[in-house]
Amino acid sequence: MLLAGGRMCIGKVTDTQEGSLPKLGHALLPKFAFEPGFINLNHGSYGSLPLPVQHANDALALKIEQKPDLYMRSILRSMLADVRERVAKVVNAETEECVIVPNATHGVNTVLFNLEWKKGDVIVTFSSTYGAVQRAVVMTLDRIPGLEVVSVPVTYPLSHAALLSLFTTTLTSIPRHDGQKVLAIIDGIVSMPGVLWPWEKMCALCKEHDVLSLVDGAHLIGQVPVDLSAAQPDFWVSNGHKWLFTKRASAVFYVPKRNQHLIKFTLPTSVYVSPRDKVPQWEGSKRFEMIFEYCGTIDYVPYLSFGPALEFRASLGGEERINTYCHALALEGGQKLAEVLGTEVLDKTGELTANMTNVRLPLLLPPETLSPTELHDFLFGTMNELADKYNLMIAFAPHAGQWWVRLSAQVWNEISDFEKAGGILAAACKRKDEEMKQIVARRTGPIVPVTEEEEELMNEEDH
Repeated sequence: MLLAGGRMCIGKVTDTQEGSLPKLGHALLPKFAFEPGFINLNHGSYGSLPLPVQHANDALALKIEQKPDLYMRSILRSMLADVRERVAKVVNAETEECVIVPNATHGVNTVLFNLEWKKGDVIVTFSSTYGAVQRAVVMTLDRIPGLEVVSVPVTYPLSHAALLSLFTTTLTSIPRHDGQKVLAIIDGIVSMPGVLWPWEKMCALCKEHDVLSLVDGAHLIGQVPVDLSAAQPDFWVSNGHKWLFTKRASAVFYVPKRNQHLIKFTLPTSVYVSPRDKVPQWEGSKRFEMIFEYCGTIDYVPYLSFGPALEFRASLGGEERINTYCHALALEGGQKLAEVLGTEVLDKTGELTANMTNVRLPLLLPPETLSPTELHDFLFGTMNELADKYNLMIAFAPHAGQWWVRLSAQVWNEISDFEKAGGILAAACKRKDEEMKQIVARRTGPIVPVTEEEEELMNEEDH
């Protein structure tokens, strides 16, 4: 619910308020466009747009077409400024530090392209860093001779304490010299398997070791509380269309004022401010805002969908009510699915779980049985088959020599969705083991083992 000044209700809902709010679970399915009987347990890939948000977007798109020039040149800019102000409140940052971009990959690339790299600089990544981000790092390496990458191997489950210790050891092991730039790319929530990281503490460690922090928070906003004023990352980006119910593609990109001088252009850019320019003399936060405000003739409706998305979430009781429900369902649903499949959850302590849970699949043949091409076709062929023929949308991928399914718990889900998914997946695993055997039987010649980078690239979500 909205309070005075457009502030969103994010605090605890009282018992009195609870009785007047919509019931979460299957009662909310009419608010979404799913086909009857479709079980969506993979909200974490592309999101799912609520119909009230869709209708608001459609109305805005029609209004823009009534006077396109006026909207594109003038009105949309003031509307975008209002959206930025509202989103900034959600993540507890200043409006001048937040801009809207298409997606998290866009934000990561913007940082990597803008930083002035030189020989001996270092980028720190992890073996589970999102595939598109890994490729952006490779592209940066190809552009900058002498730039170095330190990739930290991680295997889950991994406790937060162990991860922080490993991160500290990595940062202290990097040889340092004057003028050197070191950037650490930190996941807020790893994409696959979907595990929550102590990203705020990792940002603090970066400050201690004079390292820039770039938080890939693709899954954060709308899934866990975010306080950027407290965490103080050097750069941070999060998709709205994954968990906040905005229209694809829309993300918030945060750069604190202390670092805005490092960002000179966006991708693509219609506004570039050069040190050689005499007019206009944009400086500081005004310059930062201007280069993201107008990126040519694009559809700004997804950017502006943050407004109706926040209003819809407020109508459900706000962030705490939504995420309390989804978090509890993720924990219970993961256990229920593991029970049906006769396997186990990845996170046995609950420390790594926000609103996504990971469960081991009872596939008998290990992932390394397949070549990278076979594995790619097997993964996406299976997910498409489950969605098309069995009305079940899930995400699954290999990790550490085993098969894992990642399931998103959302406001329309109930525990019965996980139970039904268990029955469908149990039968599918038997079929898929036979399918893998047939793939192996048809193969001629040896296969090259799947590398960690190739394993991560199997996850082709919209980032």
